Amino acid sequence: MAPSSDRMVPLLLTLLFLCLGGEAVDRSNFKTCEQSSFCKRQRELKPGQSPYRALLDTLELSDSRITLQLINDNNKVRLLLELYRLQGNMTRVKINELKPIKPRYEVPDVLITDPPTEPMTLVAQDENGVVLSLGVDEQRLIVNARPFRLDIVEGPKVLVSLNSRGLLAFEHLRLRKDTISHKITSTVGSMWDSIKSVFSSKHDSENGGGSENEEQGEDEDIQPVKEEDDKPGMWEETFKTHSDSKPSGPSSISLDFSLPGVDNVYGIPEHADTLKLKSTDGGEPYRLYNLDVFQYELNNLMALYGAVPVIISHNTERTMGLFWLNAAETWVDISSSSTGNTVLGKMMDLVQGSNEAPHTNIRWISESGIIDVFVMFGPRPNDVFAQYASLTGTQAFPPLSTLGYHQCRWNYNDQVDVKAVDEGFDEYDIPYDFIWLDIEHTDGKRYFTWDPNKFAQPKKMLQGLMDKRRNMVAIVDPHIKVDSGYKIHNDIRSKSFYVKNKDGGDYEGWCWPGSSGYPDFSNPEMRTWWASKFAYDQYEGSMENLYTWNDMNEPSVFNGPEVTMHKDATHGSWEHRDLHNIYGLYVQMATSEGLIKRSGGTERPFVLTRAFFAGSQRYGAVWTGDNAAEWGHLKVSIPMCLSLGLVGISFCGADVGGFFKHPGTELLVRWYQAGAYQPFFRAHAHLDTPRREPWLFGPDNTALIREAIRQRYTLLPYWYQLFYNAHRTGQPVMRALWIEFPEEPETFAIEDEYLLGRDLLVHPVTDEGAKGVTVYFPGKREVWYDVHTFQKHKGAQNLYIPVTMSSIPVFQRGGSIISRKDRVRRSSACMENDPYTLYVALNPQGTAEGEIYIDDFHTFNFEKEKQFIHRRLHFSDNTLSSSNLDPDSKFTTAAWIEKVIILGASRPTSISMKTADGTESDVEFEFDSATSVLTLRKPGVNAGADWTVLLK
Repeated sequence: MAPSSDRMVPLLLTLLFLCLGGEAVDRSNFKTCEQSSFCKRQRELKPGQSPYRALLDTLELSDSRITLQLINDNNKVRLLLELYRLQGNMTRVKINELKPIKPRYEVPDVLITDPPTEPMTLVAQDENGVVLSLGVDEQRLIVNARPFRLDIVEGPKVLVSLNSRGLLAFEHLRLRKDTISHKITSTVGSMWDSIKSVFSSKHDSENGGGSENEEQGEDEDIQPVKEEDDKPGMWEETFKTHSDSKPSGPSSISLDFSLPGVDNVYGIPEHADTLKLKSTDGGEPYRLYNLDVFQYELNNLMALYGAVPVIISHNTERTMGLFWLNAAETWVDISSSSTGNTVLGKMMDLVQGSNEAPHTNIRWISESGIIDVFVMFGPRPNDVFAQYASLTGTQAFPPLSTLGYHQCRWNYNDQVDVKAVDEGFDEYDIPYDFIWLDIEHTDGKRYFTWDPNKFAQPKKMLQGLMDKRRNMVAIVDPHIKVDSGYKIHNDIRSKSFYVKNKDGGDYEGWCWPGSSGYPDFSNPEMRTWWASKFAYDQYEGSMENLYTWNDMNEPSVFNGPEVTMHKDATHGSWEHRDLHNIYGLYVQMATSEGLIKRSGGTERPFVLTRAFFAGSQRYGAVWTGDNAAEWGHLKVSIPMCLSLGLVGISFCGADVGGFFKHPGTELLVRWYQAGAYQPFFRAHAHLDTPRREPWLFGPDNTALIREAIRQRYTLLPYWYQLFYNAHRTGQPVMRALWIEFPEEPETFAIEDEYLLGRDLLVHPVTDEGAKGVTVYFPGKREVWYDVHTFQKHKGAQNLYIPVTMSSIPVFQRGGSIISRKDRVRRSSACMENDPYTLYVALNPQGTAEGEIYIDDFHTFNFEKEKQFIHRRLHFSDNTLSSSNLDPDSKFTTAAWIEKVIILGASRPTSISMKTADGTESDVEFEFDSATSVLTLRKPGVNAGADWTVLLK
């Protein structure tokens, strides 16, 4: 019997998708800079030939803002520069057309608030420039008039220069020459005058007017600009079979930044490449354009699924950040050179000694929008993270269960299959918290539905998991099957919530369901409606232990240019080109809000997204997309997640085992061992791969995988504490070594090991057949303890550590206290009230510090009602104590302290415990002189109580 046409669609689409990539990514499906007309035009500009100068007579200074007009002497078009000094040691620079023929896109919904400002004062001004005081740490802003340039200095040092290479370029919106005559026809002239009048009034009222002078009279203002309007790609562009119309013509922007004394820059994820960014001299720039890249290649700068336009610079003296707030396609060039002169004339005395210092140049190029950049001055790494968090928010605090192990594949076949896999974990004594369902669980790829034959009783399935205190994630993608019998589609169409094509009809493309519409998630009404669909009475079969996965939200369009949406599609008054990179954030935002609303605002959500942008950390987790079962993909998962952590996205992981292909047993085991020490821990596999549940590779490998997963579960208290602190402060969970050791150049390029928080050093085994790893132990005054053997190693050295297949090299920092739960059960929820073991690792001074954080593990009550326990653990002078870090908090727990293990200890004669009510009792202990490990057994105090342990 021939398959129905509805059932043929997934097969045909799978074949189409495979043809897009073959065995690996087909680079010809994705543009190079040379094939992206605006990137090519911008890169053709030569340094040192800036046409822009500052019109100093237009300078206006308020307490917290300066405005200043810039003029392009080649075409007489004016720009408006706004500069704000922000609280927290940041500066914001915005540059827009003074009088555009229509508004240019300014990215909304990313900043969590209008950033508070601080005063600036005028220090000096003459015909060559202006000097302003920024009010902190001797910082000065120097404006050089001809050519325009901004320098921010601190004392004698230049921190950053804008347009020092003269690569500011602003393609102004214009009417095409062939639509107007030299004197402008009456029809077009009337339209032009109306538009000009409206926007001149708007800008004059917003910006206090703008003085016209001889250099831009009224006649020049309305005449067509004498420029080349016929370069390829300016008004329309073709890539393969796709045409991109550009009704407003070229609109790209560019600005260069110079960072004196900086050799190390990081960030701008997502790329499958090194942690430390490379020079792009003579090669392709880094590309930021959210794309569905099938089986991506390693070690290239092609765009992937997400884009965060943030670069972190670092040297031994200072860490800074640049946040380029633009959601259009963006290219980033990075190069090194020497500084040369910084400013002219009498201002040179401010920057003596800076000439010819090595430094890094960064150039941002975006297709549309405005220049809106935040300079974050640190000076320490943690300061930059706090500054960025104050702008875009912190990592969402996840439910504890989501920090456990996740089992996924495309696809578990039916409810019987789900039950069998769930029972397999119990049979083989392997803990897990989530089982996942991919697209095949739906009724014909209609999201918010269940296949009526394979998943006929979803609530029964979910209840079975809930009875074991486990959970499920089901996929909900943002492409909607065009089907008149599908209520979701009908509702979106009737409300006109779909993205439109350039002719005004609903935009349609091909994705997994076949012909699909794409909801306009930039529309707040659409997001509110989408959120309502997760209500239990709307999403039939859903329950409180069902969470959500947003895939394909770049958005992926199989038959679109570069496997994504046409840039001339429209979202209300904006083109898709203006906001492409923020689409995925909006999908995750609406989904997260839906999960919160379904519980009446009580429960914390969990949403995994593939596409992301600055601010996505507020809404859930990210994974590194469609990787492959290869050793190189295991290796690159580390720098990819470290890069995400640098830009605020801490909840990151890679598909354990690799999505494509089938891993050998050694690779699979090593990937489980690495994944157990990355923030998001999920195994996932392609539809066409053999099954890979953890017990399918023989008893020896099952035991190794079981042990890796169990190690994850013992550390859940530490993971949870790290995520709580990330949510409060913006500090990354998974950290590059230089974050904690910023003055140690040996750490600056390390990407095969990392820190979890401050205190756990992890060096996964990522080489086939490895007999050992070379671990760099940072810190000249540090000691590090092997968490398995308790062997102590001194810092500031490379050390070869032998490994076997059971080895996961992990080391605890001397001077730290880490809480663990050494009794592992079948899920995290089953361990909630289990006792804690404290691992106290003494530094050379015999002290240690740590925290313990406890709440109900799943609601917002920790924020709304301060229902949590947050305690300081401190060891010094042979005394270990627990004290309350937040006296206003209120929460009780049944969990208690079962054991204390002190590493690097001496043998005491006796140990006593004193509680808050003054009760004192002896504590049993053992001392291992070979390892200098002291073990205190059953101190028996509540984990939320005040207590003191005295070693005598």
